Amino acid sequence: PLHYGYEFERLLSYKKVVLKYLCNSQDVNNEFLNEIKTYSINNNGKENPNLYGISQYPADTKDYIIVLQDSYCKNCGKLYTELHYEWCKPCQINNLKQNFAIWTSGNKEVDNLIQGMQLKIDHYDDIIVEWIPYNQFTDIKKIGKGGFATIYSAIWEDGPLVNDYGHDGKLKRIPNKEVALKCLDNSQNINNEFLNEIKEYSIKCRDVILNLYGISQNPVTKDYIMVLDYADGGNINNYSYININWYWFEKLNVLNYIILGLKKIHENKMVHRDFHTGNILLSLMATDERSGNVFSRTYISDMGLCGEVGNIDNKKIYGVMPYVAPEVLRGKPYTQTADIYSFGMIMYFIATKKQPFANCAHDKILALNICNGIRPEINEKEVPKCYIDLMKRCWDSDQYNRPSAIEVHELIELFCNSCSYRMGANKDKEIEKQFKEAEEYRKANYLSIGNSQLTNHHPQAYYTSRLLNPFTKDLPKYDDINNKNSVNIVDSMEYVKSIFIYFFI
Repeated sequence: PLHYGYEFERLLSYKKVVLKYLCNSQDVNNEFLNEIKTYSINNNGKENPNLYGISQYPADTKDYIIVLQDSYCKNCGKLYTELHYEWCKPCQINNLKQNFAIWTSGNKEVDNLIQGMQLKIDHYDDIIVEWIPYNQFTDIKKIGKGGFATIYSAIWEDGPLVNDYGHDGKLKRIPNKEVALKCLDNSQNINNEFLNEIKEYSIKCRDVILNLYGISQNPVTKDYIMVLDYADGGNINNYSYININWYWFEKLNVLNYIILGLKKIHENKMVHRDFHTGNILLSLMATDERSGNVFSRTYISDMGLCGEVGNIDNKKIYGVMPYVAPEVLRGKPYTQTADIYSFGMIMYFIATKKQPFANCAHDKILALNICNGIRPEINEKEVPKCYIDLMKRCWDSDQYNRPSAIEVHELIELFCNSCSYRMGANKDKEIEKQFKEAEEYRKANYLSIGNSQLTNHHPQAYYTSRLLNPFTKDLPKYDDINNKNSVNIVDSMEYVKSIFIYFFI
């Protein structure tokens, strides 16, 4: 077929095609023309085979012939599942099944889980989750410690399985892949929490949730390991300090990726349940020469507490206290609106580069204050009003007043468009004005804002997930406490003393 480059060239000589003979089509008619129109010359074979041209049988019949892209698997003869990639799902599944006999984790539950995930592949570029022997990893380095796991970077020598384009379900590997090893503490025995986290990485949100490549096991400790994509930018806490001159447009782009990820989780009828800045990871992409800032792609991680809507155990409360919704602290069921509350706190961090409630202990008193409506203070000159309004809606004490992830995404996109230099972007003039004023204030007060961000963290302020029940078990008793005082808890010692009396006297 002809392809257009700098000039018309004939490429791929002797290309295999499909010839569709139209019987009794000697005379061109509407039926013939309509048949031609059902095919496309520019859809890249995504739905129907590409139309290469028309021919005519030279013998007596003079029937017309439609010349089409070959759309049939060379191995099984069936139509390709994804024609553009010449990918055949049945052949792929059969190849994976044949390999079941040549690998094992040594644990039947783990084997069944991996096999089940492999058989659920539905697209050409779906990740093929594997059992990965620990001796495949080299250059292992500790890079972080969470509430329930230790994180390492490593080189996976063989690398992940990917489809070999045009080879009908055959696979190849990309060697020496840099990965993250999430070693789950005290996981020698398989439990529901471990199996749940593995399953939740398989939901259809791959572009916003960190890729899971497989499972491994430390041969010494016997702890299980999740092998994940390596996010070279670390979590968003680190990113905010790398990007010293963090412009509002860049902040909004990061937020847009985060809310897009949360929206996709919610569209799958799931809730995250541990949504905070430590679980927002970034993959660095490029550096802006003007500002020196690093652009990135944002991913949501730590799906271990993620679960189906309506099927959440609320007996144990895990998380980072300032990011946990008040109704959850009170022992109520965790819903999607609680994720939105957490997103409101992420908005606060993005706007100020300060963690919420960093200057006080994360204890019973803070838990009760959160339930009574206390929220972090914010400089209204530093942050646009439209942004503050949305943030406050997200962390509203009444969960039914909080917006959905869909609405938040629409508003964040409007903020992005209003700050964009792109021609034709859907802009709101008032929003654009507010962000310009906030940006000008940031530039004019750069040093003072920078100093305010250097908040000394209280020694009992924790920003890794932990069990919160010791601090929340008595909260239901105090639901009727009067919340007339709405000042910042750090500035109101009398209020703190009154709360202390409720708890300890």
